[in-house]
Amino acid sequence: QVQLVESGGGSVHSGGSLTLSCAASDYGDSTLSMGWFRQEAPGKEREGVALLNMDGQISYADSVKGRFIISQGNAKNTVNLQLNSLKPEDTAMYYCAADRRVLGVPSIPLAYWWGRGTQVTVSS
Repeated sequence: QVQLVESGGGSVHSGGSLTLSCAASDYGDSTLSMGWFRQEAPGKEREGVALLNMDGQISYADSVKGRFIISQGNAKNTVNLQLNSLKPEDTAMYYCAADRRVLGVPSIPLAYWWGRGTQVTVSS
């Protein structure tokens, strides 16, 4: 059973930056597709944000392209998400997600494994 452990998040003013990190445990030597999705509030739509696929391809939602950067961490099956030029509309719970399959950004919320989420709050 893969467990995803997230760190980072917090509160910043508009224009600020944050870095989120996620590590997948208990998956051995195989490579996962890993990414992030966000949800403004419970019951609201889940939006795929950024993806590092198992084949190395990186993709972003249009809403964050040019501002967010996803990268592999120092260890296998770890991923970082750098959030730059943050806007109040970026405020949400951010979830790390992982899957054995190649994914598309819109399908990140359908990934097999999720983390517990970390809150990002951007004030104007």
